[in-house]
Amino acid sequence: MQDAKALVLFSGGQDSTVCLAWALSRYAHVETIGFDYGQNHRVELECRGTVLANLRTQFPQWAAKLGDDHLLNIDVLGQISDTALTSDAALAYQADGLPNTFVPARNLVFLTLASAVAYRRQCTVLVGGMCETDFSGYPDCRDNTMKAMQVALSLGLGRQLVVETPLMWIDKAATWQLAQDLGGDALTALVQEDTHTCYKGDRSERHDWGYGCGECPACALRAQGFARWKQAV
Repeated sequence: MQDAKALVLFSGGQDSTVCLAWALSRYAHVETIGFDYGQNHRVELECRGTVLANLRTQFPQWAAKLGDDHLLNIDVLGQISDTALTSDAALAYQADGLPNTFVPARNLVFLTLASAVAYRRQCTVLVGGMCETDFSGYPDCRDNTMKAMQVALSLGLGRQLVVETPLMWIDKAATWQLAQDLGGDALTALVQEDTHTCYKGDRSERHDWGYGCGECPACALRAQGFARWKQAV
């Protein structure tokens, strides 16, 4: 697998940035793909470019491996979704217990489109930041979903495609530690300063764990994980 080419689903957030570093430490060539689906936190799309540029300049051991970035406009996903991520709805929980930040089939669409790009770019590995340890309960983040998608995509493309989810069984504290293990203080500082995970798209306040409103589920998970990580180190 060291000679494989990987395509990383890269949003500009903490988890996908750590996954990108993970892929760069393992594969010979790594490309990135992002999606503009009408999300309210569009600032993450701007952060993508900053993170990629800083990875190239601050980590010369990875720069030569980091290939093209692809950004797809799929605003149709926002058109068919009535969620707090794609409308002005207040953050709340639905009758099924899921937060209304859940965009139905989002990761299924992401993986399907990414697989088409991977096919064209001769990438045999897709890398995503899906996790079912510290997460909001989204069914399309679960391991069984990823395994089923790997089988379906491989069958549909007529070639083996591996879906890697390095964060699947670790919590947010361990994600911070993984960043430290992969890139030391420079990478954790990059995650704090340059990534964006807040659902509200708020970058007006800098916390010790990074920028965000500090109140939405994404910020809460990130802050709690950072606190647990700092207590452990």
